[in-house]
Order: sequence, then structure tokens, then C-alpha cells
Amino acid sequence: MPRGKMGMKKKKAISALLYHCLVALFCIVMIYPFLWMAASSFKPNSDIFSTVESLIPRSFTLEHYGDGWRGFAGFGFGSFYRNSVVIALLCTVGTVLSSVIVAFGFARLKFPGRGFWFGLMMLTMMLPSQVLMIPQFLLFNTFKMVGTFLPLFLPAFFGNAFDVFMVMQFIRGIPREMDDAARIDGCGWYGVFWRIYLPMIRPAVATVAVLTFLGSWQDFMGPLLYLNGPGQYTVAYALKLFNDSAGNDYGATFAMSVLSLVPVLILFFLFQKQLVEGISLQGLKG
Repeated sequence: MPRGKMGMKKKKAISALLYHCLVALFCIVMIYPFLWMAASSFKPNSDIFSTVESLIPRSFTLEHYGDGWRGFAGFGFGSFYRNSVVIALLCTVGTVLSSVIVAFGFARLKFPGRGFWFGLMMLTMMLPSQVLMIPQFLLFNTFKMVGTFLPLFLPAFFGNAFDVFMVMQFIRGIPREMDDAARIDGCGWYGVFWRIYLPMIRPAVATVAVLTFLGSWQDFMGPLLYLNGPGQYTVAYALKLFNDSAGNDYGATFAMSVLSLVPVLILFFLFQKQLVEGISLQGLKG
């Protein structure tokens, strides 16, 4: 083999080795705090900060999970988990249904003022959430919804501009000839949507569903504004209050923090393929 080609192969091998070493180092830096938190949840409180550099507990204990699961104010973390799951699922269902239907209407149907309404929808993405916080609270308070779960999931049933735009990108990539063929066969617009488009945009639907569930699961400001009693608290909000009430019981706080991540990790691993495919296709089409 010529020396030039051998030199090129050697350089590529060295570059690949350096690249993977840097990526591995970066992954370790990113994941180490989570690993340390998970390991600390099995350590006695006296060992948590005295063995910061070690992930292996010198003395293994499960007491923190029992202490943390009992919760506070007479409510266990099981109640907080139930509230979070209900709210997150309702937000996911509402966002997926509304965003997909609205995206199909903007991408395929012709109606008066379509450009105006689409531009108006996109303008809402430029408004910071802090600007909308007070008007939304006053609106929900007028309708006597403060103190209930309704303000946390009801807006999801009216679409989200970013999700609508993302799904539109997928729909626009589907040839219009499929619409014409289905219409010639006697299929109405509802049939075209449910039988043709919905199965073809599954990566986009999965991406919207996963991102919406994660956003709702980790929402802190919404429960802080609209929920009044401990029986209504979600996991994200309950963790903050539990940390305040537990004092120096860091082990129990870490244990509940680890459990709060379990649904997120399960969801990611179940829909990892669809999520990555949806984001990559969105990048190519954008």
C-alpha cells in the first residue's frame, strides 16, 4: 500500500480515537452528577458529603427511600406521582391532538385568512411566558379554576405554536399526489388525515408527545401558581417543599429525586428511536 494512503488512514484513525475520547469524557462530565445523586441516595447522611469523590457507598442503606416516600403534610409521594402522571398525560393527549389537527389544516386546507392566522400563531412564539403569566392567572381566576388541575392541562387542548410548526414540516414533505389519489377514491379530508397522514407522521407525533410529557412532568411554575393544597401537588413542586421540610435529610431528598427521574428515563428509552428520528428529520426538512 502506498505510504500516502497509509498516512491518511493513520490520521483518520487518530482523529476518530481523539473524537471518541472527547465524547466519552464529555458524557462522563454530564452524567456524573446524576450518578453521584443516585449513589448518595444509598449512603447514610453522614457519608454523603464526606465521600464526594466516591460513587460506591461505604455503608449501604435503603432507609432514605422509605423516609422520602412517606412525604410530608400527611401525603406520600405516591399521591404526588399520581397527580403528575394525570396532568402530564392530559397535557400530552391535548397537545398531540390539537397540534396535529391544526398543522394539517394549515398545511393542506385552503381557507380565507390562512396566511394571517398562521402568522399570528407564529408571533405567539415570540412572547415570553413571563408576559403571559399574569393575564392567564387572572383569566383562570375569573373562571374559578385556580386551585384545580384545569389551568395546568386545559391550554394544551388549544395547540402549541412550536409543535404545530414542527408537524407542518413533516406534512409538507408528503407529496400532494397522495391527497388527490385518496380524494379520487372517495376519501374525504377526515379520511385523508386519519388513514394517510397520521400514520406517516408518527415520528413527529412521537416527538411532540415525548417533549410535551417531559415539559409537563418537570413543570414547577404552573403548580406553584395554581395549586393550593398538598393533595394537589406534583412531583416537581413537592420535591422543593420536601427539601425545605426535610432540613438536612439530603439522602431522602436525593432518593425522591432519583425516583422522579424514573418515568422520564423509561419514556426516553421506550421512544428513543422515534424521538431521534423525529428530531433528525425535522433538522433535514428545516
